[in-house]
Amino acid sequence: MNDFDFIIGSWDVVNRRLRTLFAGSDEWDHFPSSVTSQSIFNGAGNTEEIVFPTLGSRGFSLRLFDVERKEWSIYWASSTTGLLYPPVVGTFTDGRGDFYGDDTHEGRPIKAHFIWSDITPTSARWEQEFSADGGHTWESNWIMEFNRA
Repeated sequence: MNDFDFIIGSWDVVNRRLRTLFAGSDEWDHFPSSVTSQSIFNGAGNTEEIVFPTLGSRGFSLRLFDVERKEWSIYWASSTTGLLYPPVVGTFTDGRGDFYGDDTHEGRPIKAHFIWSDITPTSARWEQEFSADGGHTWESNWIMEFNRA
């Protein structure tokens, strides 16, 4: 239930995001962000606000642990849209978190996969990948390298 305790606090983040999805692109944008995370429900949840100063936007994550199913749901909202996106759901195994969900991209249904890895007291890695073919192939499109502020 306390899998996300590592994220509590303040972080400096280096972002790398693919410019064009599902086009075989290898052009990435690089930009900084800062993250502040707080625990809720005695570790069975947390909130996170991320500030992208060079993009002029913010994001918000809500993570909740389902005590019956023993899995996490991660919800994301962006200040650019004002929308709460569908959750990804999953668990941690051997220090790696894998979370899957259904979403859309430009009106087409896609699968989303969030990966948490390389977790230490002072660093962590988050990666997002999408699949347009029902999960047969995946394209990494956003990588965040977290360093404790």
